[in-house]
Amino acid sequence: MVVHDTFQRSLRNLRISVTDRCNLRCAYCMPEEDYVWLPREQILHFEEVSALADIFMDLGVDKIRLTGGEPLLRRDLGALIRLLAAKPRLRDLAITTNGVLLAEQAGSLKEAGLGRVTVSLDTLRPDRFTALTRRANHAQVLEGIAAVHAAGFARTKLDTVVMRGVNDDELTDLLEYGQGVPAEIRFIEYMDVGGATRWSMDKVVSRAEMLEVLGRRYGRIEPVVEESTAPADRYALPDGTVFGIISSTTEPFCASCDRSRLTADGMWYLCLYAQRGIDLRGPLRQGASRDELKALIVDAWKRRADRGAEQRLRLRDRTPLVQIGRLREDPHLEMHTRGG
Repeated sequence: MVVHDTFQRSLRNLRISVTDRCNLRCAYCMPEEDYVWLPREQILHFEEVSALADIFMDLGVDKIRLTGGEPLLRRDLGALIRLLAAKPRLRDLAITTNGVLLAEQAGSLKEAGLGRVTVSLDTLRPDRFTALTRRANHAQVLEGIAAVHAAGFARTKLDTVVMRGVNDDELTDLLEYGQGVPAEIRFIEYMDVGGATRWSMDKVVSRAEMLEVLGRRYGRIEPVVEESTAPADRYALPDGTVFGIISSTTEPFCASCDRSRLTADGMWYLCLYAQRGIDLRGPLRQGASRDELKALIVDAWKRRADRGAEQRLRLRDRTPLVQIGRLREDPHLEMHTRGG
């Protein structure tokens, strides 16, 4: 069964946050040092995540990405990966991590059945990394990236949030670093979601600007023509190097978005910009049957009319989506709780 929303978008791609905790404090994601953390007793057990994953797969989901917070902080994460990797209907099982703990865990993640790894890397400069993340773990991140290839992973990606006046002078350096890893770089336009309380449009480096900068350095850049609902538009340099750009801010891809997000405590969000989620943990723990949970998910997705990034783009006076006060009132609005 494949379920479609009001714009005929299918439910195919599920991002599951396994923890809201993080060992970095990236300013565009976690604007403060003090947080309202999710109560531990409300965090889904691995068996509960597995049960919900089965229901989502009944409805067409065949790609799952584990996120956080920082997912490698979740104890015994390999046990969940083994549960999910054993499901024959799952075509793609990936993780997004900041890389701090990756060097010590890459081998066991591969052994457990993880398919792919994406690492967030916003800069190659240790001093800049410390300023961005408020932590001095840059060397550990680079060690973690090296460990991914050594563990036998392929199709590795590196995600870079590009911010004007912060790291927009590193585009070529990051591309060339990716060539050596090897990994495909994905440049992400700075988005006004969750904890990006200091976001402003003048800090956004658009896809067009990035292509112009890279074109001046490398020559003609060709788009990679492919059928995909992935968030990144992919491009090839003259030497064949492929990279991606996620242009959610200036050129949204809402029309083809098949992603939804399950928080660590079982709230299901249909759009990254959504202000309210659907509680799946409550019915699950109250004994709802598989069919009842499936009906809840189907009903919500069929009514889905979210086009959050497009709606934001139409605003004339575009300020950050959420202010600090609201983040304190509802931790689910935080990016580190919802998972990117």
